[in-house]
Amino acid sequence: MTVSVSRGFAPDERARAAALFWQAFSGKLSRVMGPDARGLAFFERALNPDFALVARDADGRMLGLAGYKTRDGGLTQGGLSDLARVYGWFGALWRGLVLSVLERDLKPGVFQMDGICVATEARGQGVGTLLLRAIKDEARRLGMHEVQLDVIDTNPRARILYEREGFQAIGQDHTGPFKHLFGFSSASKMRWVVPDVG
Repeated sequence: MTVSVSRGFAPDERARAAALFWQAFSGKLSRVMGPDARGLAFFERALNPDFALVARDADGRMLGLAGYKTRDGGLTQGGLSDLARVYGWFGALWRGLVLSVLERDLKPGVFQMDGICVATEARGQGVGTLLLRAIKDEARRLGMHEVQLDVIDTNPRARILYEREGFQAIGQDHTGPFKHLFGFSSASKMRWVVPDVG
């Protein structure tokens, strides 16, 4: 299978991008962002193509995407007003508060990965690896010092991929009382240092 990776996605690909994102992350977000129809509606609004790298097959069909975050913005950028349009203001306020637990502070020179999503039918064909390498290339292109990501304890396959690509664990965060809400107890922070080519 021929796969290419490029930056961004078109307006008519928003629904596909949201479906891939929800497929990948509904396990930890569905109790907060569900039901499915509302979660999909929110992410169709909130995903920012300017912070996405997209894998497509030879026919141009989106097979997966990798999001990232810098100080200029990130893939998942929906604010309270976006939440309110989907969940109402009361639903937006409590969801915004709970989701803030998952937020990460960004440091200068750090390229924060904001998730990799691969379509079910494309898994096991190297799409995730291509996207992760594209993330590393993008970090290098933007002059970042390192790439950071979080991998939850219930996703050992992803951790194996990251370790194979040179990422190392540098810490661990626990969800504490929110573990039943998100469906995982802890997340390991991992990093890959951009090689000095000078």
